[in-house]
Amino acid sequence: MGQLVQTLPEGQEVWGVTLLAGEIYLLRDKERGEVEVYDVITYCSQRCLTVPNICEFTDMTSCEHNRCVYIGDHGECVHRLDVQGAVTRWTVNDEPQGLSVNAAHNVIVTCYVVRKVKVYSSHGDLLRELELPNDVINPWHAIQTRSGQFIVCHGDQDDPVHRLCMISDDGRHIVHSHGGWRGSDTGQYNVPFHLAVNENEFVFVADVFNRRVTLSPTLEYIRQVVSHDQLKGWPFRLYVDRQPQSLYVSSNQSKDCKYTAGRVVVFSV
Repeated sequence: MGQLVQTLPEGQEVWGVTLLAGEIYLLRDKERGEVEVYDVITYCSQRCLTVPNICEFTDMTSCEHNRCVYIGDHGECVHRLDVQGAVTRWTVNDEPQGLSVNAAHNVIVTCYVVRKVKVYSSHGDLLRELELPNDVINPWHAIQTRSGQFIVCHGDQDDPVHRLCMISDDGRHIVHSHGGWRGSDTGQYNVPFHLAVNENEFVFVADVFNRRVTLSPTLEYIRQVVSHDQLKGWPFRLYVDRQPQSLYVSSNQSKDCKYTAGRVVVFSV
C-alpha cells in the first residue's frame, strides 16, 4: 500500500495534475482558467499561470523534453503552456478527454464521444488518428507503450463493461484486456478513468467509484496501492514521478451530485 507523503491545499475540484521542471502543476475548475504551480520539494505555492479562452478543463499532462504542459479543453482544443508562461493552442475537432505523452514526445488525445485516439506533435500537427474497436465504449484515457501498443481505460456509469484494453498499434484489435462487468471485486472496475505508468511500464489505474488506485503491470490486477480510506473523495487524475517514485492522486468530493472540493494527495509507491 502506498504511504501518504503530502496533501496539497484543498480548494475547488482538481481536473489535472502533472510535474514539470521540478514543479507541480495543478488544474482546478476555476472561472479564470488558472494553473496553480507548487514546488515539488516544499509543496509551497509558487505562482498561478493564466490560460486564456478556456471553455472547460478536461485533463493535463507534461513533457520534459519540450518543457511544456498540455491542457485539454471541452471547447475541442488543446492548449500548450510552456515553462515561461507562453500559451498556444490547436483544434482537435472533437472533445478531448484524456491526455498523455508517448516516448517520441508526441501528445496522445483520447476523444471519448467518437471513440478515437489522436496523436499530435508538440505544436499540434495531426500525426495519426485511430478509431477504437466497437466494444471499447466511452474511452477516457489512453497511453502508448514503448512497443507502440495503446492501453485504454473505458466504461461510464451506465455501461455494463469497465475494462483496461491493450490495443494494437493500428487501433483495430484488442490484444489483451482486464476487467469486465462493472463491480468492486478484485479484477473489476467501476469507471476506470485515468492511467499513469512508471519506468517499468507498470500501469496505475484510477478506479473512480471504487475509490481506489490499483497497480497492473501486464493488465492483470496485482494490488491496491491507494484505498478509499486514504482518500476523502473520488480519484480522477494520476501522475507518477519516477525519481523518486511518487504517485499524485487528485481526489474530488461531491454532495448531491455536485463537486464541492478537491485536493491532490501524494503517496510514496
